[in-house]
Amino acid sequence: MIYLYNIGNKMNQPRQQQSQQSGFTLIELVMVVVILGILAAVALPKFVDLGSDARVGVMKAVQGSMRAANTMVYAKAAANNQLGVTGSVTINGVAVTTAYGYASSATALASVMDLSPSSDFTVAATTIGHANATTLTTCLITYAIPATGPTYVLDSTGC
Repeated sequence: MIYLYNIGNKMNQPRQQQSQQSGFTLIELVMVVVILGILAAVALPKFVDLGSDARVGVMKAVQGSMRAANTMVYAKAAANNQLGVTGSVTINGVAVTTAYGYASSATALASVMDLSPSSDFTVAATTIGHANATTLTTCLITYAIPATGPTYVLDSTGC
């Protein structure tokens, strides 16, 4: 099939706009920016304090790790008949002093735990704390070893 166009008639017709512009107007763009700004202002406070929540989560995980490590120490002490007031067991080449079969201090317990990275934690005789806490004295776990079994008290108010 062959189509023939009458070029002469097209030249005599009024000129029509061949292409139509597309895009956004300035008002539409400004409205989008305003809406995004409002959403950011509402959502931002929800994410500002994530660091504190993360430190609390880390300290809860450390508390659980302390319990697990101390259970391992107790099992090793029981197997070696070291359940008296004082004793010692060797775990992975590390000598751990015991009291009633449990690690005798937070320092002894931390020696068998994998606190990683170790620079994030402070270890003392009775406490393990988070080194990056806003208040170091109130973002820690206090460890005590009474004859009836160990206690792990988490203070996360300063995390």
